[in-house]
Amino acid sequence: MPTEALKVGVLALQGAFREHRRMLESLGVSVQEVRLPADLAGLSGLVIPGGESTTMGKLMLDYGLQGPIRDFHAAGGAIFGTCAGAILLSRTVLGAPPQFGSQPSLELMDITVQRNAFGRQVDSFQTDLEVSGLNTPFPAMFIRAPVIGAVGEGVEVLARQGKQVVLARQGNLLASSFHPELTRDARIHELFLTFIPQAPVYQTSVALPG
Repeated sequence: MPTEALKVGVLALQGAFREHRRMLESLGVSVQEVRLPADLAGLSGLVIPGGESTTMGKLMLDYGLQGPIRDFHAAGGAIFGTCAGAILLSRTVLGAPPQFGSQPSLELMDITVQRNAFGRQVDSFQTDLEVSGLNTPFPAMFIRAPVIGAVGEGVEVLARQGKQVVLARQGNLLASSFHPELTRDARIHELFLTFIPQAPVYQTSVALPG
């Protein structure tokens, strides 16, 4: 299917949403920034970017997006979460700062994610990563990256850094510990596009309450 027929949202509450938008647009995809539930209308895919997962999760709740994003996926919408986005997709989150209480998440993907498992900002690194389905290594960038510590039976592991799972798929959900949008290599985004339905899957007139 031609990519120009696809309309994909990028959650634009916080984090690296502009970089994802540029990557998708370079592939010919129509992109909608998502800040309110009504912004999900007409989409068939959604990217949840990296950033600060606690802040992003709380904003997601404040703007009434948690339920509509779950409904979007239930209607067939594909979702790609990178770094903080992978945390927000997961069923179980470990390592949330105690002062913030529990980490809000969508609980859509049967994975357990450990926050900041690769260390702090100063421990950021880039490495060539062997990814299932790609002919050559991917230049993966890890920044305060989480680790996918456990996966359910329906989850396919696509890449590991050492023994740690860093890229996984469950149906049309994709979660990565690293930041593919910060490279010039579009192959992970191209992989995600293959999960997206050909037509919009979600219509809503819901707006921000109050």
